[in-house]
Order: sequence, then structure tokens, then C-alpha cells
Amino acid sequence: MREVIVIGGGPAGLAAAISARDNGATDVLVIERDTCVGGILNQCIHNGFGLHRFKEELSGPEYASRFAENLDNIEVLTDTMVLEVTADRIVRAVSRDHGYMELQAKAIVLAMGCRERTRGAISIPGDRPAGVYTAGAAQRYLNIEGYMVGKNAVILGSGDIGLIMARRMTLEGAKVHACVELMPYSGGLTRNIVQCLNDFDIPLYLSHTITDIRGKNRVEGVTIAKVGPDRKPIAGTEFDIECDTVLLSVGLIPENELTRGAGIPIDRRTNGAYVYENMETLCEGIFACGNVVHVHDLVDYVSAESERAGKAAAIYASGNKASGRVIEVEAGNGVSYTVPQKIRPENCDKKVDMFFRVRNVYQNVRLVVRDGDRVVASFNREHCAPGEMEHIVVPVALMGNAEKLTVSVEEVK
Repeated sequence: MREVIVIGGGPAGLAAAISARDNGATDVLVIERDTCVGGILNQCIHNGFGLHRFKEELSGPEYASRFAENLDNIEVLTDTMVLEVTADRIVRAVSRDHGYMELQAKAIVLAMGCRERTRGAISIPGDRPAGVYTAGAAQRYLNIEGYMVGKNAVILGSGDIGLIMARRMTLEGAKVHACVELMPYSGGLTRNIVQCLNDFDIPLYLSHTITDIRGKNRVEGVTIAKVGPDRKPIAGTEFDIECDTVLLSVGLIPENELTRGAGIPIDRRTNGAYVYENMETLCEGIFACGNVVHVHDLVDYVSAESERAGKAAAIYASGNKASGRVIEVEAGNGVSYTVPQKIRPENCDKKVDMFFRVRNVYQNVRLVVRDGDRVVASFNREHCAPGEMEHIVVPVALMGNAEKLTVSVEEVK
């Protein structure tokens, strides 16, 4: 019987494991499918990590090393694939060194991260030549394997990895002709728009999409068209760009096959598990954190969230189960989702951290938490955008006897 098993050795898993150990768990195991810990951070050689947590700019590997160097008394199994997690907290895994393993845990933390949407997921018309990559795959080829994926590129989507790869490929001598975004706003952080596109004179075409990819063996060019409010191409607005590479940065999907296999309910809005304030899923004793719950834009938030999950897992493994009445949290006007979706006020210290994304770009609005018509808390924002996750802190004392809280975007009157 293992005390706490953490599945995933990326930034979420490492933070959760360290937190579990620091909060009393003496037997913590991390299972990672790659050959080393660190996850996606290992290929993110740009800086900008750690500004919130460490108050300095770090590269991805530097940020990961701050946690990887603090794994004393934590067992780590790398190059090990988890095949199944069950609701009664059995983990089935396999590796070359240990073969098939069946491990029983008192508590489990799911920290598998997320994956990229591929061309097949968005159904781009055209030929099927070589030269079409997800932005993350191109990043790994370039930063870890040392291969240049192309010389003339067009990027579809304006997620943060795509924006960062626009700069990275430019610095390596490639010509990035354009970044094309279906929505009327960018899907990435404002700082990445400025530093990765504007600083390198790379045009960003909002409300546009790729309608055709041409090429027999290798990509030879793309056709781009403007889209209307219905997100469909407008006839007569097409133009062509010759290129040999197309990078896709069209969204991330939480890696939840193990979660579904365990029968844990999934929130269709986040594609991650429903969680309580301490990151426990609706399956008792199984916790989730990081991008497997909802896609974050800053790793600093991943670490903080995962520390809560690790602490809660250690507490659960010691025999102390969270209980008490439950407050449902719902997404109201202008809000896509909320995390957590459920709050047990008796299980909180004094406050609850809430994370969510808005549906559109807003200027000078209030983020309001309501219990029916009663305003529990409100927060003024000069600017909100879907590409930047919102974080608010709500005191538990203000929640009163609420049964349901609604988070909404409202105009400032």
C-alpha cells in the first residue's frame, strides 16, 4: 500500500509530490512516462517562467529544476506508462525495468497535463503533404532534437506555443509569413503577442483561417480567407501564401483518458474532472491538478494549484477526509467555466481561489460572484480576454449559507 501516488512528473506532478511530502506523507511515488521529469518545460527554453512564484525570469528547464532538485525522500519511476487507474485507487503501470505493476494507493494525484489539437481535430481541407506540425511538436524537434522543421512557415492559431514558435523560428533564420487566427481576438497572452509577433513584424490576421493546404510531397502553400461572425470563410476574401511549413496552435486538450477510465465525472466545459476546493475529484481520494483539470497560461498557477492537491492528498492519506455541505459554483454571463466547481466551506481556511476564463474581450468590467441576487464579492478589471485566465480570491466568510454561487462578467455602472 503506497501512501500517495502522483501520475505525471511535469510541473504539476512535481509540485504536488513535494507538497504531499512536506505535509506529512512519508511514502510518495511519482510515475512519469518520459525518461526524465520536467514535462513540457524541458522543451520551453525561452524565459518568462517564475515571475509570480520566484520573482525572476527563468527558462522552462530552470523552473523545472527548482522542483526536480527538491525530490528528497520521493521515489520517482521514469520511463513508466500508467495503463489504468481505478476508482478504488489501484494504479496499473508497465515499464521496461519493472514490467507490469499493480499498486494500491491511499491517495492518488492525477497530473497528466494536456495534449495539442491536431489537424484531424479541426478538419482543414486540402492535400496531406509533409510539413504540417503541431507547434509543440515543432518546438520539441527544434529545442531538444536539434532539427529545423522548415524555412517558410505559416502558423494557424494564436495560442501561446504558436506565438513563441513564431519568434523561435525567426531567430533560427526561418521566415514566418503570418499568424492566422479564427477568432476576432488572440488566444495567447498579450505579452507574447508583443514580444513574439510585433517585435518581429510578423502579421496577425484575426478573423481569418486556412481554407486549403497545397503540396504533393511537401507543403507548397496555403490559402487564407477571412471569416464572418459565423466563423465560416467569406467567398472572395481568399489570398495565397507560399510556404513549406504549417504550424498548428489551435488549442490544448486535458489528457484525461485515465480519469475517464476510473469513472470520474468530467466537466464538458473544461474537459477536465470536476473538482472541489482542495482539488479532490468526485471520486473520493483521487485528486487532480494542473492542465489535466483546465488549461493554464502560467506555470506559476499550475504549481500553486498542485501544491493544494498534494497537501490535500497527504491529509486524506493520513485518514482525515474532507466533509461538510457543498456549494455549487456556476459560470454565469460572459464566463466559460469555473474551477473549482464545488466548494466545501468547512474544509477551507479563510478563502477560496477561483480560476476561470471569460468568453470575449472586455474593457472596464466587474467580475461578480453572486448568491442569487446578493453580491458576495466583486472585482474590477480594466481588461479581460479569453487568452488570459482570471484569478480571484473569495473569503469564505462572505459566502454565508449559499447553496450556489454564480461568477459573471458585468458592466461597471
